[in-house]
Amino acid sequence: MTEQRVNIGKQHPAGYKALIALSAAAEESAAAAGLDPLLIELVKIRTSQINGCAFCLRTHTRDALRKGESTDRLAVLPAWAETGYFSETERAALHLTEAITRVSDGQVSDADYAAAAAVLSEEQVSAVAWLSTVMNAFNRVAITSRYTVAGN
Repeated sequence: MTEQRVNIGKQHPAGYKALIALSAAAEESAAAAGLDPLLIELVKIRTSQINGCAFCLRTHTRDALRKGESTDRLAVLPAWAETGYFSETERAALHLTEAITRVSDGQVSDADYAAAAAVLSEEQVSAVAWLSTVMNAFNRVAITSRYTVAGN
């Protein structure tokens, strides 16, 4: 049995509230940059898949389904590059999201950045970067605190 963990969001609520505010700002920027609400959820889900955050995966998969995302696209999201399900914009955003999330594997390379910048506007590149950054932070809060995920 896993030892009970401190819920760091509850332990330091000011920090958690700041993260929520940052998330809201990132989502507003993404919408203003013209990113589809479904793509915003895909970025969150893909980040959470890479980080292995079950709590955030459940949350954002449910959000994506409520917004009209297809189960087929969600099912193949881990292998998005091998499918024809995603638009050029979505592919560029997912590629950048993966590079940002895997930054410890060798930074965000010039090639990865250039591939995204060839498709996305500067505003969209920035928005995807902020969405990914915030989602990575939420993943770390949930994983560190061992947020409970049970069937329901």
